[in-house]
Amino acid sequence: MTYTYRAADFARRFDESPKGSAFVAVEEQRGAFARDRARVLHSAAFRRLADKTQVVGPRDGDTPRTRLTHSLEVGQIARGIGSGLGVDPDLCDMAGLTHDIGHPPYGHNGETALNELAQDCGGFEGNAQTLRILTFLEPKVVGDDGESFGLNLTRAALDAACKYPRIKTDPDGTTNRKYGCYDADAHILDWVRAGHDDSWPPMEAQVMDWSDDVAYSVHDVEDGIISRRISLNVLWDLVELANLAEKGARAFGGSASELLEAADSLRRLDVINAIGSFDYSLRSYATLKKMTSELVGRYVGATIKATEEGNADLIAAGELGREKGQLYVPELARAEVKLLKTIAVLYVMDEPAHLRRQDRQRERIFRVYDYLSAGAPGSLDAMFAGWWRRAESDTERQRVIIDQIASMTESRLERLAHRSAELTGFLD
Repeated sequence: MTYTYRAADFARRFDESPKGSAFVAVEEQRGAFARDRARVLHSAAFRRLADKTQVVGPRDGDTPRTRLTHSLEVGQIARGIGSGLGVDPDLCDMAGLTHDIGHPPYGHNGETALNELAQDCGGFEGNAQTLRILTFLEPKVVGDDGESFGLNLTRAALDAACKYPRIKTDPDGTTNRKYGCYDADAHILDWVRAGHDDSWPPMEAQVMDWSDDVAYSVHDVEDGIISRRISLNVLWDLVELANLAEKGARAFGGSASELLEAADSLRRLDVINAIGSFDYSLRSYATLKKMTSELVGRYVGATIKATEEGNADLIAAGELGREKGQLYVPELARAEVKLLKTIAVLYVMDEPAHLRRQDRQRERIFRVYDYLSAGAPGSLDAMFAGWWRRAESDTERQRVIIDQIASMTESRLERLAHRSAELTGFLD
């Protein structure tokens, strides 16, 4: 039974007037959540993901997965799960499109560098930056007094995009490592979470989170095989596999034994056996695509079935959606995805050349931060310079600089880093 969204779910923080440029007045054919999805899809922040690292860089190879292509894939998987469960597919799709929109240049490595720089203004977290982009930084809706409302998405859309519905600092003073909202933006999260009586992310955000894991693991293994970084023959190398399982358990949680059980399960799949002899022929590429398709379908189907069983009463009452419900993922499916993610990440991230590249990336971010700080507001883009001038404290001005760096593509950041190096006589 399909979930019925309420009037509060469709609310926007700023009441917009109807579009005034149509040739003829016609009733809006799209629903509110379809409009939200379109606003994300057409935003500059979303387009910039094309030049932001997923696992390998956006210029590594002819067909690398970037944050943009990964987000499109996450949205598609989330739409399928949402449709299967009776929650709004546009909301689930939109949440997938936004889930990485707060990532800075160089992905998690860039997050680490910006978090180090931003300690005095509240830190940096990609998920919290996502909410900041959607509700403030992306230029779409501005009030009469000049206040930015970002894309001005509906309450349900912002909720669906919030994987960690909490601020950084708890009432008792402890801090969260992962959070979806900066302390300074807490009033926005309070508005978004109206209607919830618990601290769980909404159903649509749970769908997005799992879709991210599925896309990350399956598609990045595909990329790794094509780039010769990965061979699934490791599933039959029991010594290497044991080492991999230990690393995976440390990196992503769980136990090494469950990852070894997942390897045994994957070895029994025909599509996994077929890909061990990948030789870059037409048939091998087709077999690889078949593996990707079957694995995604395996995890989507298992999740829909388990969630239907775990929420039978809510589904019967038409109440599985935003404020109620839990996504159930079978333990074996979760372990298989975790093992594939381990293979995808560790065979790339542990390479010495990759680690050296990450050092250079962080150094560029530090250099650009110093360059913008020394020249602000003149060194900032006009929009950010305006916010810098209106800031009432050093911490607010620092946040503006962090916001601008986080918004940059990797190409632009590297050009600025090079310009700074020329001025100081220290080239990369």
